[in-house]
Amino acid sequence: MSKVAWIGLGVMGYPLAGHLKAHGHHDVTVFNRTRKKADRWVADHGGMLAHTPAQAASGADFVFACVGNDHDLREVTLGPAGIFETLKPGAVFVDHTTASATIARELHDAAKARGAGALDAPVSGGQAGAEGGTLTVMAGGEEPDFAKAKPVIETYARAVNLIGPPGSGQLTKMVNQICIAGLIQGLAEALHFGMRAGLDIDKVIATISKGAAQSWQMDHRWQTMIEGKFDFGFAVDWVRKDFAICLDEARRNGASLPVTALVDQFYADIQEMGGGRWDTSSLIARLEHNKADV
Repeated sequence: MSKVAWIGLGVMGYPLAGHLKAHGHHDVTVFNRTRKKADRWVADHGGMLAHTPAQAASGADFVFACVGNDHDLREVTLGPAGIFETLKPGAVFVDHTTASATIARELHDAAKARGAGALDAPVSGGQAGAEGGTLTVMAGGEEPDFAKAKPVIETYARAVNLIGPPGSGQLTKMVNQICIAGLIQGLAEALHFGMRAGLDIDKVIATISKGAAQSWQMDHRWQTMIEGKFDFGFAVDWVRKDFAICLDEARRNGASLPVTALVDQFYADIQEMGGGRWDTSSLIARLEHNKADV
């Protein structure tokens, strides 16, 4: 059992911190900017409530963060009463935020200056994976820090891999999001086409899902996509934040991402339709909406 601090109790952080308490049996202290949610977490799981990130991190062996973006992350780490005011030597800071590789490297250097470790460790698997404890974690950092943190992270993850030096975890999450962009758009177009062609979509999917077209998105989202149900986790507003990070990094490293840029604009259309909180499979709604306008 370790002393653990958890900063950020959103749709991902709330269940992940719960796994550390219930299944890892760690001594967990939480902080959340919205106090009511932190109070509810303590009522649900036990543990302690901190009033600042610094208070939560004080004396902790591991400090986890799962917040919104670079700005939020910098605020809870390097800002007033932030984590790095009290991060102790030998502790490991683990960041599950999907953020830029730039801030990942910045926080690694800041942790090292305090004699602590840091991992940028974004996750894949969505809200369902967080609640079920089946996430995939892609980490950047140094091997000794990863070796310390891995057993703790495995409380809620089925795959935890060190990809490379600081920033590599965030870069790998960008690769993940780039892959998903084309997959969801392709599935949306295929379902849209099949329905317009008058095909029995149940039979179509039962057939093609056994071949080269198979994907996680097809297995888990085709039925809800054709039913117009888009309340299954990762929101359009969030994926556009992630795509902005991908496209910014691509401008920096010279990569060409034409499909990602196009799908990002398709998601902007979804936002204009009022679907910012719909999940990412809602790309089909844009196609159906455009068809209705013709």
